[in-house]
Formats: sequence, structure tokens, C-alpha cells
Amino acid sequence: MTAALTPAALPERHLAEVTGTDALNFLQDMVTNDLLPLSRGPGIVWTALLTPQGKYLADFFVVQTGAALLLDLPATVAEGVLKRLNMYRLRADVAFAASGLSVGRGLGDAPAGALPDPRHPALGWRHYAPDATDAAGIDWDAIRVAHLIPETGIELVPDDSYILEMGFDRLHGVDFRKGCYVGQEVTARMKHKTELRKGLARVRIEGAAPPGTEITAGDKVVGRLGTQSGDAALAYLRFDQAKGEMQAGSARISGEP
Repeated sequence: MTAALTPAALPERHLAEVTGTDALNFLQDMVTNDLLPLSRGPGIVWTALLTPQGKYLADFFVVQTGAALLLDLPATVAEGVLKRLNMYRLRADVAFAASGLSVGRGLGDAPAGALPDPRHPALGWRHYAPDATDAAGIDWDAIRVAHLIPETGIELVPDDSYILEMGFDRLHGVDFRKGCYVGQEVTARMKHKTELRKGLARVRIEGAAPPGTEITAGDKVVGRLGTQSGDAALAYLRFDQAKGEMQAGSARISGEP
């Protein structure tokens, strides 16, 4: 059965506890990053689950608190991720259940037991506890735009995105030395290309348009708009065609701010 999901201090996140003698090794065979360091004690790893064709399905944190192994999942994909993992489980001794913890995040001084966000130092820390709370007054979108950090459902599109085009290599979300995982062959081939032709970039924007709006240059679609923060935004672009003045709806798009 799919685990019930526990509301967290961050309402857009859900936590699931993973138990069983095969728990860590099972997840190791499923995801893009190396989880084995978590066998040595508390830690946190950002990783992704892919389709067999190498396309993004979901990204999440795998957390070893010292008392439990957790999946810190985006609420929008949590049910689907747990169903898929249960489908792959077969005879492995692993189970997923609701967690009694919640997750908070913040910058600066961290509470006892908090763990640094593994994607980028600018993202501060994440804290897993029954009473974890989210720090107020932080513009996380501005931080993500400044450091080219994609978000589930905005820049990261299930069954469409490729993680290397979205910066997972730079953000410590994939390990090329671990063993096989679902979608590994396609990801490895992309890694060995001389240059990616499409990917995530930071652009200047005048005006506003919803995330997902097509970016055009002349009569050609050259990309897709992502998160906007002030006059800067993230965009998924075809690098060879995204040149000069571009449009996203009524907004004007140009090179990096």
C-alpha cells in the first residue's frame, strides 16, 4: 500500500519514513545519487527518480536523521513517487510509512540537528523534528534564480526534463561513479556529449509572464520561462537559437542580467 503522507511545516513538502533491512540499498538502485554515505550516520542527499528513458520524474531529499531514514518529497509528486517505488519493491524488505516529523528550512544559525541543504550553500539548512518550523521572510525564489536552482513543477517538468540540462551535476544531484539506476544509460550518454544544446539559464526579463510561457525569437520557439524574481528569471533555452531580443508573452527577454 502507498504510505499515508504527513503534513509538514513546509506545506508543499511531505515526509515518508523508510524502513526494512533493504531500505538503503533498494533506494540506491533506484535514484541518481549515491546514498551509501548515509549508512555512516546522519546526513542528507538530494537525488532524482527517472523514467527508464532517462527523463525526470521527481526530485527529493533522502535523509538519515540517526533515528530514521526519510524521504522529503514535493507534495505534488509524493503519491506518485511512493507508488512507483512500491511497484519496484518486489521482494525487497522495504516499507514506506507516514513520518511523525515535519521539515523546516532557514538561513544563518541552525537549530540542533539541522543539515545543510546539499544543493547549494545559499539554500541554508533543513531541519527534521516534530516541531520544525519554516523561517519567515526569506525570498527563496530570488535565491533560486540567483544560483540557477530548478524547482519541481516549474523548471522541472515530469516526463519531459533531463536532469543534466537542469544542472543536477552542478548541484550535486547525480553521481557518475555509483552503480546502475533507472535511467542511468541515457544520463551517462548525455554526460559524455561534448556540449549540451539545451539547458537552464538565467535571463533578464522586462514585464512578467507565467512560468511555462513559451519564449520566442522571431517566429521560433527557443525555450520556456521559469521562475521570475524582479528583472531576472530562469529559463529553459535552446542555446544555439536563444539570441538577441526574445519574447515570453508580453514580456521581453534578453541575455543574463
